[in-house]
Amino acid sequence: MERWFEKRRKDKVLDIAYRQMILALDTVNDLERTFKAFFTGDKEGAKNIIERLFLVEEEIDNLRRTVFEELTKGILPPRDREDIMHLVKRLDVMADFVKDSARSVLILLDHEMPTEILRAFLDMVSDVVKCAVTLKESLGLLSEDPVKAREVSLKVEEEENKVDKHHLKIKSLLLKYGDKINPAILVILKDLADFMEDTADSCADVGDYIRILTIPK
Repeated sequence: MERWFEKRRKDKVLDIAYRQMILALDTVNDLERTFKAFFTGDKEGAKNIIERLFLVEEEIDNLRRTVFEELTKGILPPRDREDIMHLVKRLDVMADFVKDSARSVLILLDHEMPTEILRAFLDMVSDVVKCAVTLKESLGLLSEDPVKAREVSLKVEEEENKVDKHHLKIKSLLLKYGDKINPAILVILKDLADFMEDTADSCADVGDYIRILTIPK
């Protein structure tokens, strides 16, 4: 009976945690949609997407708190509680960086940007999405096929390296256009690039932890 209750508690927590993780990863897709709307001049569309993203981020926070509350109940083994908390915390951090990126875009919407810079950000967010999609695949395999989950997690780092290259390119473009852009806007653009890189770095951190979880015992 004790083992039965333990399994039920574990399944419930994992269900909630997995929903929180998926929502966190899906916010990256909304960030890409925001950039596409911005790039095509659809400012109202971009604002609507950002508002939806903010609402989803609140739901992510609520799910995180629910997971932590559930972890205080029942008799889950300490190692299971620790593993779930690590994954939830790390993906929550990633969602925070996505929200910070969206806030930066919201500020920039009413200002003109060089097309080359906007296109560079669009390319960057495309690879941030690939990073998140790869991580989502790895998480989905974690309980079904740990070996495969480990293999896919290695690809997350490959995608994160591509994002790093975009980050450097954007920094170079900010220098190139530095005398043509308001200094305050330059600071926000620099912050935006940093937040997006941090998003990919957070995905890579979760990928690292997946590899720790799947080390053959």
